Amino acid sequence: MSMSYRTLHKSVDDLVADFELGLKTTALDNYSRRLVEYCSLQALQSLTSPDLGDTIHEGSFSRFTFDMMLAWETPTPSDQQTTMESISKEREDRKEPFGANEAVMGDDTSLFYSDMMPLLVNEEPTAGEDAYVWFGSVFPLACDVVNARFTFEALTATTANRLHYPAYDKFLKEMDKSFKFLQNLPTPTEVEFAEDEFILDMEGTAGTQRVVRHIGTTSWPGRLTLTNKALYFEASGKLSYGPAFKVELSDTGMDQQVTTASTGPFGAPLFDKAIEFTSLPEPLLLEFPEMTSSIRRDLWLTMIREVIFLRRFISTYNIESPIHKWEVHSRVILGVIRLHAAREMLRMSPPPPSSFLIFSLYDDLPKGDFVLEQLANNLKETSTITPFSASYVFKSFNKSDPIALFAEMAKEHDRDSSSHEQPLTSLGNTIDQVRDEAREVTVANAPIEGMKEEGLTDSLLVLVGLVSPISKLGPVIQQVTSWDNPPLTGSVLAVTLLIIYNEWVGYALAASLILAVSAMFWARQRKIGEVCSEVMIDTSSDKTTMESIVEAQHNMKKVHKYVKTANIVILRLWSIVLARSPKHTETVIWMLTGLAVALAVVPFKYVLMGLRVAIFMANTRAAKAVSNPRGSRRWREWWESIPAVPVHTVDRGQLRTA
Repeated sequence: MSMSYRTLHKSVDDLVADFELGLKTTALDNYSRRLVEYCSLQALQSLTSPDLGDTIHEGSFSRFTFDMMLAWETPTPSDQQTTMESISKEREDRKEPFGANEAVMGDDTSLFYSDMMPLLVNEEPTAGEDAYVWFGSVFPLACDVVNARFTFEALTATTANRLHYPAYDKFLKEMDKSFKFLQNLPTPTEVEFAEDEFILDMEGTAGTQRVVRHIGTTSWPGRLTLTNKALYFEASGKLSYGPAFKVELSDTGMDQQVTTASTGPFGAPLFDKAIEFTSLPEPLLLEFPEMTSSIRRDLWLTMIREVIFLRRFISTYNIESPIHKWEVHSRVILGVIRLHAAREMLRMSPPPPSSFLIFSLYDDLPKGDFVLEQLANNLKETSTITPFSASYVFKSFNKSDPIALFAEMAKEHDRDSSSHEQPLTSLGNTIDQVRDEAREVTVANAPIEGMKEEGLTDSLLVLVGLVSPISKLGPVIQQVTSWDNPPLTGSVLAVTLLIIYNEWVGYALAASLILAVSAMFWARQRKIGEVCSEVMIDTSSDKTTMESIVEAQHNMKKVHKYVKTANIVILRLWSIVLARSPKHTETVIWMLTGLAVALAVVPFKYVLMGLRVAIFMANTRAAKAVSNPRGSRRWREWWESIPAVPVHTVDRGQLRTA
């Protein structure tokens, strides 16, 4: 409160009196925290009145807002003691040392943390996640309340999930630098931006890494520019860039589809470092060359999808008001600026881009559409730009904000956080549910991520090992149908016929499902899942390398034989359908006609009973004694006498000239 009354030029008693004048009875349960909120927000209003970038650059804004978070987290001495105890317990649970030098160092620690943090973090307290989320809800600069918890996790991954002031100050200053850098970038050649269009990123210039567009077998390096409206590519010339090729991303009449792609010499998919637009009349394939990973490609793909998801969000939830549209655009722009700042601050361990981009994040998370729906409902409840909005923060950065052309700023802003507490509470509950389910999905997919790295051979071995228990059912079925045990076979046949005759198939399926449920209950009671925590696949072989190669060749020949047999069957069926052999076609016509009449006259349950009896009786001695081998031979000869439709493979060029 000391900095608040100095900023507002009021005494503490005057602030308390003003607070209690508008105090509601519902706020009495947490008087201290409410008072901190009131004083902090009153001071924040005057602190952000001048140019926000100047206050961030000189450090006064970051110092004050960080103290706001500390005061909100521990408004009373008892709260401070409780917070320190919880931090100590958390460190003990994680087995982390108290020394900051050890806590922040590691293989994946960024250059900033490893160089500066050990000297500074022990000097003052740290802010927690809840305080960071609260500050994002009242002034969405350092984070957006929708993805604030994910942003906090990304920023504090190397500092035991506690935010230190040097990191926070560095983050805000990098945001200011990123905003000014993007604001001063040149527009693409022969392009005039819309008044609400803002550049989000640009690469392919002399000071950045290359971007290459592939058109067939030719490659064109150039400059790539992404805005909150479109994507522009300009091919590099000798002295300047050519006319920009524009991909409209905000057009509601076109649903853009962008995917990852691979490039290489002569079209060979060797380098997985490209993106491709598959929904354009003219395909667009852009490569982001790198020596090792594909981080640049993934970053650009996520940002492009964020703009596409922005357009879908506006279209899906019928956001029609210009103020509401610009609020959503401001959220996306600020999210990208936070992403650039975090990547600049955490160079050696770049955070995942989706942690800073709202729509990309909740498009991947389970039930993320619930959060977006709640966000749209909250957005429609506002009619002007308020100090709680991203538009206000963007205007504080840029005094020439285009939204000022069609929106009238309210002269008096209600700084009482209780006015928007209800929707924020509902939104926070939805976010917490989505976050919990996302963690469950992450744990469930952990074994699958390991399988994705396996090759074709290992995947086939795993598949064979997984289906091997099913193959054990074959001998059991063969034993039942072969009459080796007549009482068992007769009982199964009688029960099957009884079920079909009385039309108890539904009851039989229900009994099977109940049996499966009982097996699950038994496995849960015996804790089979804990005992058998993983599946063991035996990949050993008693054959030599040469024997394995020979066996593989034989298997390939078998596969080739099966493929040819399938092709022949299809071609002969086409021959019958097209009546290339009238004699065979007439035979099939009479057979199908007789079968259709039989199915129309005879009740279907009797047909099923007859098929069931035929299957069981086919393996009896009586059936084998009366069977005529000439009959199967005649059928085979008849089938082989059907002429197959000829096939002639041609090239596409030959097909055009024919």
